[in-house]
Order: sequence, then structure tokens, then C-alpha cells
Amino acid sequence: MNTLPAADVLSSVTLSDERRRFITSLTPLLGDGEARAVTRLAIEIVTGWSQVDIAVRDRDFLSEFLLDRLEKVLARLMKGEPVQYVVGFAPFHGNLYRVTPATLIPRPETSQLVDIILDDCGSRPDLHVFDIATGSGCIAIALARSLPFARVEAIDISPEAIDVARDNASRLRARVDFSCADMLRLSPPPTPCFDVIVSNPPYITPSEAAEMERSVLDFEPHTALFAPASDPILFYRAIAGYSVKALKPGSALYLEINPLQADTLVAMLLTCGFASAEVLLDDRRIRRFIVAKLPSQS
Repeated sequence: MNTLPAADVLSSVTLSDERRRFITSLTPLLGDGEARAVTRLAIEIVTGWSQVDIAVRDRDFLSEFLLDRLEKVLARLMKGEPVQYVVGFAPFHGNLYRVTPATLIPRPETSQLVDIILDDCGSRPDLHVFDIATGSGCIAIALARSLPFARVEAIDISPEAIDVARDNASRLRARVDFSCADMLRLSPPPTPCFDVIVSNPPYITPSEAAEMERSVLDFEPHTALFAPASDPILFYRAIAGYSVKALKPGSALYLEINPLQADTLVAMLLTCGFASAEVLLDDRRIRRFIVAKLPSQS
């Protein structure tokens, strides 16, 4: 007698049943709102179905194959592992990016940094953009996809992160020149060539670790999270020193920052030679970004 492939054998569990199981299991760990958001992302990526498909299939019985995959995902989530690492992808600026423990998980506020750049530069063609500490490549790729005819370069100190970024660029059909380099040892070009430099470098101080979520501390790469306790703005100072020599006159440096360091960073950027350094708020009204502009040629 012919039998169906394992992937087609139906279980006695509906999608609705499994969704409720996820939410019930995760709520004590994450809270109701976060449990629902994690469940939504996990089911969408594991099944490959859109939210419309999921709504339509709510009462359908899951295949044994899908049920097994979802149960394995839930087991890892119950141990505190971030859903983005469990399923291997994170949403960012309208697309899904592959992430691994070698890369930070893209945050919504970083997507806002992309929007700030697009608001300033979105109508300008042929921009030359440089992303420092690119991680998964999310900023560089989002800009390459949105800026008309832009030339985008990006670096990271981690070869593993660069591999992930290149994979993301290939999947999302974005042209970005990725390379492995240390932001503390960058040599400026012979003549200024960049219209935009952007960076979301490590900026958390070790003293703040006690206030962070365990899922971040236990799973995300510390080299991409933490600045040295002895010099919390070390990476920003290096980026600023490079940028004043690498940016064209009148061009801008865009930074995501630690709100506790905003005033110190503004003073440092002005001392380095920027004509202005404006602190901008994120959607939660937190001082999260700085846009620093070089003087225009007289």
C-alpha cells in the first residue's frame, strides 16, 4: 500500500492549537505581547506562509513534518534563545535578513536610522555610502536597495558576519561591496570620496549589562555589543577621525548611539571638525541618533 511522504502526513493538531500552545508556553517567560509577536514570527518563517495564509489556514491540521519543526523551535525558545536565531531570520526595513550568533539581531530603531538617511538623501542619485560595523549587512543593504544608483561599501571585523552579510545581499539582490576590516585601523582615502558614512558600533558599557535581557547577554555577540569600560566612546572617536578625512565637504556622518553618551559624543564630534552634530530621537522619544555634518567648501 502506498503511503504519503512524512511531510504530507497530517497530525491531529491544528495551526490554531499550535499557536495557542506557543503563546501559553511563552507568556510566563516573555509576557503576553512579546509571546504573541514571537509566535507570529516563528510560525510565519517555519511554515513559509504569509499572515494572510496563516489566517486562512487557522483551522487546518498541521503536517507531522511542520508540527515537529514547530515543536523544536518552541523548545529552543523556552530556553531563552532569541526567536531570530532560532528561525535564522529577522525582519528589517521590509525584508527578512539571515542572522546567526555572529551577528547582532537588527532592531527597529536601526531601521529608523535608515529612514533618516533616506529622508535626507533619498532623491540624490549616485551617492557613495560607507557602512562601518555592518554585522548582518542590514543597513548597507537597505540603503543599496533604496538609494538610486548608490555605490555602497561596508566593513565588519568579523569574517563570519561578513559571510552572513554577503548572503543577505545576494538573496535580496543588493549590490554592496563587503570586506573584513577593523574600524580602529582604517586608513582614510587619499581624497574625500564618501557622501554618507553610517555606523551602529558597539556602545553598551559593561556597567549596563546588569540591566540587559538575558537573551541578549547569553546569545548575541559581545564584541558587537560592548564598548571598553575604560573608553566608552572609543569606536565613535575612531569613526569620527576617519570620517572627517573620508567624507566630502558638506557631507554627513549618521550614528546610532547610547543615549547616555549623547552630549559627550556631540562635543567630541565638534572637536573633531564637524560643523554640526544634531541628536535625534527614536520612536520612543529616546536620544538614539546623531547626524554630524562637515563644513561645506567656502
